[in-house]
Amino acid sequence: MRRTLQTLLITILGIFWIVISPNLAIAAPVSPNTAIDFTKQQAIAVNVSLSNTANELKFIPDRFIFESGKRYKLVLSNPSATKHYFTSKDFADAVWTQNVVAGNVEIKGNIRELELRPNTTAEWTFVPIKSGTYELHCAIAGHAEAGMRGSITIQPSA
Repeated sequence: MRRTLQTLLITILGIFWIVISPNLAIAAPVSPNTAIDFTKQQAIAVNVSLSNTANELKFIPDRFIFESGKRYKLVLSNPSATKHYFTSKDFADAVWTQNVVAGNVEIKGNIRELELRPNTTAEWTFVPIKSGTYELHCAIAGHAEAGMRGSITIQPSA
């Protein structure tokens, strides 16, 4: 009788385990390598002026600090009568570019520099990836030497 009771109890526990074990799999931890969709983040807008109406050769502001893993939108404008470049190849290599929007055109893929003709604007949306400090300059001869330079820093995420 005792042996029959043990067999019955083991059978009941076995059936109980089979019934609840699929539910235990639901509680498995999520992989730390789960992808993040950065495009769903609200972009942090940063206004940048390439020169001014007095045609001064400078970026306003000329120093930028971004945090890796956050989504930003540089809102670039050139209010001067001269074209200017926003050039920082190493910075461009350290970010994932979502797009650049200029007029009715959207550009996707790798960006090396942006040329803004007089009285134009462009928006560059990106997510910084690689920490470091990168040089910024206008690539037109004489502009960087006259003061059209700056720096861009990417800090690790907090």
